Amino acid sequence: MSRISKDQVKHVAHLARLAFSEEETEKFTTNLDAIIGFAEQLNELDTENVPPTSHVLDMKNIMREDVPTKGLPREEVLKNAPDHQDGMVRVPSILE
Repeated sequence: MSRISKDQVKHVAHLARLAFSEEETEKFTTNLDAIIGFAEQLNELDTENVPPTSHVLDMKNIMREDVPTKGLPREEVLKNAPDHQDGMVRVPSILE
């Protein structure tokens, strides 16, 4: 017995704005039924003592410590600003 019907495949295709021929609908019905069958097989596994994971690889944080450092001198930063005044970057006003 099929776990998914042609009507369900057509409905999902319609939601995704996909147009399938009758032959493609039949093919996707068969393929999706097989995928659902594989997912059901996974439900049969005993996962009682398996810790939850978010990634299949053992990921470690490889980023550096967030340590404050001295920034660029103000003059150096302002030399790239198209317009500045009193040590600050001037930008066009967006509020009236």
